Amino acid sequence: MSPSRINESSLVVTPIKHAADKKCTIGAVITGLDLNDISDEDLATLKEAVHQYQYVTIKDQHNLDPVKHWELVTRLDPEAPQVHGHGTVKEFQKVGGLLSVSRTLVTESPHAYILQKRAVHGLPAAPNVRLIGKGYQGEDHFGIKDFTAAGASNSYHRYPPSDESFAAGNTQFQRWHIQVDAPLYDREPPHFTALRAVKCPVGPDIQVNWDDGSGLSMKCKPGQTAFVSTIQLYELLSDEERMLAENSWVEYAPFPYMWIENCKGRPNGLGLETEGKEHKMEEMPEWEPEKIKTYPMVWMRPNGKKALQIHGIAVRKMFLKATPTSEVRVVDDVVKIRELLHSWQQRIIRPEYVLMGPVKEGDVQMWDNWTIMAPEACTKPIWVHLIPQWDLFPYQFPDRGGEMLDSS
Repeated sequence: MSPSRINESSLVVTPIKHAADKKCTIGAVITGLDLNDISDEDLATLKEAVHQYQYVTIKDQHNLDPVKHWELVTRLDPEAPQVHGHGTVKEFQKVGGLLSVSRTLVTESPHAYILQKRAVHGLPAAPNVRLIGKGYQGEDHFGIKDFTAAGASNSYHRYPPSDESFAAGNTQFQRWHIQVDAPLYDREPPHFTALRAVKCPVGPDIQVNWDDGSGLSMKCKPGQTAFVSTIQLYELLSDEERMLAENSWVEYAPFPYMWIENCKGRPNGLGLETEGKEHKMEEMPEWEPEKIKTYPMVWMRPNGKKALQIHGIAVRKMFLKATPTSEVRVVDDVVKIRELLHSWQQRIIRPEYVLMGPVKEGDVQMWDNWTIMAPEACTKPIWVHLIPQWDLFPYQFPDRGGEMLDSS
């Protein structure tokens, strides 16, 4: 699609032109838009662009008011509850597990860490807008005083780069995830995410290494976030694998990130090393069976496209059906679960499919959480971060008998 101008609006949507060696199909840049004062018509165009391109960079939003930041996503998703996807800060810190802790190195050889709660802040003027980042945020950051953010670190990985290698500019992807680590218990996955780059790190390009024996690596600017399309991932499956995926579903653990809070990630950031460190169910906080989330492996888009949308680190059970009429095979061995999911998802985690989101200070990144996977990184800009919660799930999904039901 060529750059387009809608009616009298100054909004322009320009698809990202990828290099000749790239195979990724996502991404657009939007100019001529003021998110502090966006019309209903421009909002509809923005929503359409996010659905079409899956990821967009909205340029030059230096003066975006945090309240307007939150209003943007609630207007995009007006039926959703007016709360962050992980609930209140208090709720998140109580059961956020892996997402709400930082690891502090206590011994060098062998590496040993202690888990500490990571401070999470909502902005005072807009509590559902969360601050994420790394390092000192300044004397007054949108009302948050003298705060130093504990960002992502290589302690997440089972086999991290050495301190010397990291200092030389080498890092690893951290925790490829769907829906910005969707709640996957009690609440439904949020639809849109919007991140504003308030301050970006400066310095030479860094190198992201897969460190999994593949020899793969790619360069990026400090603080960039990577994105891949799970629509394109679905298209990389064989016909037999697509049939299996379309008729199968997964069940996520209760409080999934607490369940895996002691686990470590693979070097390429995709999935976990299996070391038996998951909590036993009797070690978990009290949970309610009716709040357990079960989702299809394949999510149907309104335009007919299909996305292989699975958060592999949080899956506790798989229900596999090779065809619509096959018997259901239940898999509850996390080793086998992770082997299958990794064999599928690793196909898209290659440099040619990865978009490094183009962003400068003042830009807002938005993406469709239902068709994207993204990792955390071990260096980040200072962001304000929001996730609206979406409680309607207008896709087809299988009931426990495997029949496809339309919930729209």
